[in-house]
Amino acid sequence: MTAPPTLPDDVAAVFRDYPRIYFGCHRRHVRDPDSGALVSTHQVSILDHLDTVQPTILGELAEHMGVTPGTMSIAVGRLVRQGYVDRVLDPADRRRVQLRLTDAGARVRAAHSVLEPDLVADMLAELPAAERRAALDGLAALARAAVAAQQRRSRSLSKSSRA
Repeated sequence: MTAPPTLPDDVAAVFRDYPRIYFGCHRRHVRDPDSGALVSTHQVSILDHLDTVQPTILGELAEHMGVTPGTMSIAVGRLVRQGYVDRVLDPADRRRVQLRLTDAGARVRAAHSVLEPDLVADMLAELPAAERRAALDGLAALARAAVAAQQRRSRSLSKSSRA
């Protein structure tokens, strides 16, 4: 058996600390706040990628989430039947399917977070004000870097798939 690779200290710190935050504060069940219906975490992760105004192309979403367009189509079909997603053909290219979040889907997405608000508030209350501000500033910086890295990867994947 080979030993795991040694991580740089900053990478190791994220690997050490992020799971502690996640497991200390994550929400276990997702329910539609109006109907009370259970929504799977996979379905919520799809909803998290959609918008009520800006359409998302099904094939691009499938690629981003690492599944086939057929698998994504099945998952989206369930969300359409539940009333959380609208699915329409792209008027500019009828081979492409556009997805938009419905008001009900937006409600589920807004009510759901991977984190439980009360648990996050309890965690933050453990920190003195100055340390809390520094932690939140650091978290915001990590979030900006994560978005930038994801956009860079998406552009790179897009370029390589066209080549």
